[in-house]
Amino acid sequence: MKVAIYSTHNFERDYLRKANNEEHELIYLEVGLTENTVPLAKDCKAISIFTGDKANASILEKLEKIGVESLALRSAGFNHVDLTRAKELGIRVARVPAYSPYAIAEHTIALMLTLNRKLIRAHNRVRELNFSLDGLVGFDMHGKTVGVIGTGKIGSAVVHILHGFGCRILANDQHENEELIKNSSITYTDCATLCKESDIVTLHIPLSADTRYLINRDCISTMKPGVMLINTSRGALVDTKAVIDALKTRQVGHFGMDVYEEEEGLFFEDHSEDILQDDVIARLMTFNNVLITSHQAFLTRTALTNIAETTIYNLDCFEKKEKNENELFI
Repeated sequence: MKVAIYSTHNFERDYLRKANNEEHELIYLEVGLTENTVPLAKDCKAISIFTGDKANASILEKLEKIGVESLALRSAGFNHVDLTRAKELGIRVARVPAYSPYAIAEHTIALMLTLNRKLIRAHNRVRELNFSLDGLVGFDMHGKTVGVIGTGKIGSAVVHILHGFGCRILANDQHENEELIKNSSITYTDCATLCKESDIVTLHIPLSADTRYLINRDCISTMKPGVMLINTSRGALVDTKAVIDALKTRQVGHFGMDVYEEEEGLFFEDHSEDILQDDVIARLMTFNNVLITSHQAFLTRTALTNIAETTIYNLDCFEKKEKNENELFI
């Protein structure tokens, strides 16, 4: 089957080739899926898209007109696809539901530790032969209260790590995880209480109409002064402008983000020769207590292997007209 792979990155190409094992004719496209790039999928029965690609109703209609019958997401999230219109058009959609929760959980903890112990500042000082410790004081993670919003596979992995550190863990989720309660001594509570009592708040929930700007100006005002906020989930869970204002007043003491609401066209690309046009992220970059990574929490060999293998499996099922558990509607 001929497949157009949109937004192909160098870091994933070899993994896709290996998983494919020459079964499908993969057309690697560095450009993302847009209204203008739909024609590149001509003669393809399927396409594969990444997190920054948009598959809205208009684009799906254009894809259907040129013969595209199925869509393989190289991600767990699917808020960038109009599933209702896809179903109406008869376009099958499958995702990669779980590629490595540990990859994202470990990156989450890495952001916490790097911000807390000021490792970036310390590293830069030593490279300049400045071995002073002034301004590098952090805190013990042991005994701190960490609020974990979302205890699915990723959130659960975060809880296990934090439990090992000896943290007091508060959690919020629609479904309580009995295994975590038993083995990690977490306490489930409402989101308001979690935000009020936590020294660190970390997000691990999907983006929906209900969760958009969950962390907003009012929510931040109820948090402990100097709270650490971590987001490795979806950018729009956080009102970034509200966070900037809270950083100015030191209500937010540390902010770590691997995702950004306006990351499309910015993350995953080299803009080192460009003039940065995004004033919000430019302002964030001026704070020495903010750590930004460009949506790399998933980026481990294990995760890339699993993403590639599941993507090819989904394509196999599309070609054979077989249903599989990764489809978003059957």
